[in-house]
Amino acid sequence: MDKVELYVQNKLFNYMGLVLVAAIWGMNFGFSRMEMANFDPRLFAFLRFGLAVPFFFILLRLKEGSVGIPFKVALQLMFIGFFGITVLENLTMYAIKYTSLANASLLNVAPWPIFTALFAPFFTKESISRRVMVGGGVAMVGVCLIILTGGEGLDMSSGHMVGNLLALSASIIGALYNLSCMRLMRQYSALRISTWFIAFGALFMFPLTLSSWGKVAWSGLDASDYLVLGYNVIFATVVAFIIWNACMHHVGAARSNFFRYVVPAAAVAAGYMMFGEAITLWQIAGALFMAAGLIWISMERKLTVQ
Repeated sequence: MDKVELYVQNKLFNYMGLVLVAAIWGMNFGFSRMEMANFDPRLFAFLRFGLAVPFFFILLRLKEGSVGIPFKVALQLMFIGFFGITVLENLTMYAIKYTSLANASLLNVAPWPIFTALFAPFFTKESISRRVMVGGGVAMVGVCLIILTGGEGLDMSSGHMVGNLLALSASIIGALYNLSCMRLMRQYSALRISTWFIAFGALFMFPLTLSSWGKVAWSGLDASDYLVLGYNVIFATVVAFIIWNACMHHVGAARSNFFRYVVPAAAVAAGYMMFGEAITLWQIAGALFMAAGLIWISMERKLTVQ
């Protein structure tokens, strides 16, 4: 096997990893929605990340033989965990509360790769080619169709302005958080970086849940509730963050974040399978546009990521 063939295989493997993780996160909207009657959203988010922390440390110890990081790096990961987990999760939650789901989805997901591309020169030497711009634009048209042609549609009335601003802020913070991880992954593995910023994020999130624990009818939870929580912890957090950060390190932050557009498509599919929600022809067309754009990006022959 020559170097070119090996490069193509590795590149496709990374893109497939990004699609897989985005699909896991999209399906998680449906699974998490099932549990909102049992858990306060802040507590459910804390359980997702807090219960994942021991798994991260065990995996890190087994794979790399140690779990420590220098104090200076710990301070950076503390900052990343606070904004990338605690603040970002709460911004997303309150955006959904104060605006429509369509608005929150569109303003959170669609601009994220654009902000990543704009901020990338300050963090990395990643080049953004014409192919990525064209493919990303086509994929954005697709994701807009998926979100806006659903039941709610876009509503930019003044009553939704606070939620809209929160969703857009989440997109900006998410881009900066991804790029901050990229810089640290020049020295440390995706597993080590993920372990520590998630641990710090869960730690900062815990005080926000203190009033919620007593409101849960723990004795009334059944096996399906724990299976959903397990999916959140194992697949949507441990598996997803490790794969996403590892693939993002090889592909580049800007290219990777365009694959977040798979999340709304997977969420729509989850709504159809779990709750019988209708899928429109426009949403199917949007999924095709999105797939075409992402395939076009993935066919780029040369990546420049440092």
